[in-house]
Amino acid sequence: MLRRSLIGLTAALIATTAVRAQAPAPEIAPMTAPAPKPGPRVKLETAQGVIVIELYPAKAPITVANYLRYVDRGLFNGATFYRASRPPGYAADDYGLIQGGLQNDPKKVLPPIAHESTIKTGLTHRTEGTISMGRHAPGSAQSDWSITLGDMSYLDADPKDPKNPGFAAFGQVVEGLDVVKKIIVLPTDPNRGEGAMKGEMLKAPVKITRASRVALP
Repeated sequence: MLRRSLIGLTAALIATTAVRAQAPAPEIAPMTAPAPKPGPRVKLETAQGVIVIELYPAKAPITVANYLRYVDRGLFNGATFYRASRPPGYAADDYGLIQGGLQNDPKKVLPPIAHESTIKTGLTHRTEGTISMGRHAPGSAQSDWSITLGDMSYLDADPKDPKNPGFAAFGQVVEGLDVVKKIIVLPTDPNRGEGAMKGEMLKAPVKITRASRVALP
C-alpha cells in the first residue's frame, strides 16, 4: 500500500513538473530609458509675438553660456531682429533666416567667444528653427544670432574643407516658429546693408522687448 502511494506521488510530481515546463515564461517588461532632460529655454517677447528657444549646453557649452549671459544680464531687452534673408526673388516664408541681437553695440557686447564647429557639436542647420551665432572670423562671435527656416545645412562646417568652418548652431525654436515666418517676410531696404547683407536689412526692425529664461517643469 505504501509502495503504491509513493509511486502515485512520484507520478504526480513528474506531471506537475511537465506542466510547468510547458507553461510560457512570464514576459518581463523592458526597462525604459529616462527621458532626456530638456536644455534651458529662453523666451523672446517681440512686437510680432513670442519665440521660445531651447538651448543645447551639452553639445555647445561655450555658445550657450555666452547667450545666457546676455539674457541673464538683460542685455537683449530692447535689441532687435534687424535682418531677413531669403534667396533673391523668393517670396515664400519657409526658407531663409532672420538675424537679431545688438549689432555689436560697443556699450553692451561681451568679449568674443571660441567657435564651436558643427563637426564638433553634431548639431546642424538642416533642422527647422535652428538658432546659430553670427560672426566674422571664427572666434569673433559676440551678441548677434540667426534663426533659420528650411534646410540651411550649407551653414554647417564642411568636414572636407577646413577653410569652411561654418557657423555655431546651439539650439532650436520650440514655440513661435510662426512668428519667425512673420518676420522673414517683412519689407527690407534694398539700399541698406553691406556685403552679403545688402538689401536684407528690415525697414522697420522688430524690437525684442524682453528676453528671459523659461522656468522648466
